[in-house]
Amino acid sequence: MNINAIPQINHTTSGNFFLLAGPCAVEGEDMAMRIAEKVVSITDKLQIPYVFKGSFKKANRSRIDSFTGIGDEKALKILRKVSETFHVPTVTDIHEIDDARKAAEYVDILQIPAFLVRQTDLLVAAAETGKTVNLKKGQFMSPESMKHAVQKVLDCGNEQAVITDRGTMFGYQDLIVDFRGIPTMREYAPVVLDVTHSLQQPNQTSGVTGGRPDMIETIARAGVVNNVDGLFLETHFDPASAKSDGANMLHLDHLEKLLTHLVAIRKTANGL
Repeated sequence: MNINAIPQINHTTSGNFFLLAGPCAVEGEDMAMRIAEKVVSITDKLQIPYVFKGSFKKANRSRIDSFTGIGDEKALKILRKVSETFHVPTVTDIHEIDDARKAAEYVDILQIPAFLVRQTDLLVAAAETGKTVNLKKGQFMSPESMKHAVQKVLDCGNEQAVITDRGTMFGYQDLIVDFRGIPTMREYAPVVLDVTHSLQQPNQTSGVTGGRPDMIETIARAGVVNNVDGLFLETHFDPASAKSDGANMLHLDHLEKLLTHLVAIRKTANGL
């Protein structure tokens, strides 16, 4: 496994982890640019390779009245503007075959949601764009089974596959991260730990997913110590008013302190 085979997500010479971070959904241009500017300033200071994350639409919601987006093309153009303005790659998730071609015109990395990672046609469509494909491990899947998802991408002639662990179902309304899966999945592709989604508490009776943001640093520290190649987290300057996944987001004001701690832990773990 060679992370340097992925041009959009290279390690620094310090051996640092890379970061995929941003809002859950693109709610508008001002919010996206504000979040990106802040995260870029922090990651530049800490020498963390950075990818801006934002969903151009939310197709998997608990209730029909939940926020799904501001319009596909409008959101994708905002992602492109973030990339051009701050000179960082971008990632967004896709849900349908037609999304792959459409999103690939605007972003660098196509993300396959956990619930859809076994959908062969979707993975093939993403892989055939030639973009890096970020495969979210299904909450219902073992680490070992992710080799088949990676192989689908490879069989399309695309060697740019990444695996992201976002927790495994633990009962009906909770998730748990099994850190034993990290070295297993690193045999197949670079591995990212999705810190914030791993702390979701889904299937609430209200139809609004809960979360445990107080545990973000605990999970992130464990991932860094266990040699994840990258971290994924959602952040917002006002999580309480975020239109999606606010219950498990990290407040943007807390990001620099968290990343500073994590960089120090990675350096210690690497003996630097």
